[in-house]
Amino acid sequence: MNKEKTMEFKELVGIFELSGWQALGKIPNPLTGKTEVNLDAVRNTIDILLLLREKSKNNLTPEEARLLSGTIANLQINYTAEVEKTKSGVSSEKENTSETTP
Repeated sequence: MNKEKTMEFKELVGIFELSGWQALGKIPNPLTGKTEVNLDAVRNTIDILLLLREKSKNNLTPEEARLLSGTIANLQINYTAEVEKTKSGVSSEKENTSETTP
């Protein structure tokens, strides 16, 4: 694969990575300036990257494969952490409600 094609692939992965970080609330949305968590959007982004990896299997340079796998892993780790935070917040609210309810 030539250098131009490699750069295009890196840019494509970068677009999805940026989208994932925005949906995780790690960086602000450039349109609103706000950070918002949207777990469905993160899950969709990860699913698209997994599909891209599957469909481009054996057709990537080692550098591209590492970039794609690393991006997927980082987003998955952070997605899991956000899901756990959400679950903890929900269970804490339920516990607080049950404590105050006679």
